[in-house]
Amino acid sequence: MSEFKHISVQDVADNMSAYRIVDIRDPNSFTMGHMPDAIPLNNDNFGAFVQQTDRAQPVVVVCYHGISSQQAATVIANQGFAEVYSMDGGFEAWKQTQPVVTD
Repeated sequence: MSEFKHISVQDVADNMSAYRIVDIRDPNSFTMGHMPDAIPLNNDNFGAFVQQTDRAQPVVVVCYHGISSQQAATVIANQGFAEVYSMDGGFEAWKQTQPVVTD
């Protein structure tokens, strides 16, 4: 079983371009606000994500509070991705100090 790592909001913000950011919150929440360059990830597009994403690029998984993202990060890591992170505090922590994009 592959392992994920934890990463802080500040570490992601400091080097955003290095990460593929996936948001596992529900579609309505994503539309109302998400991290810049984040993509929504759910059961419907998971297979395409795995096939189309470079497994060498670090992936950061974001949920509401950093709890659900841990399980999702494990699933992604088990697909052969080299570096997978769960962002501590989730989107709720991100929006306290960082920019939010709305669709």
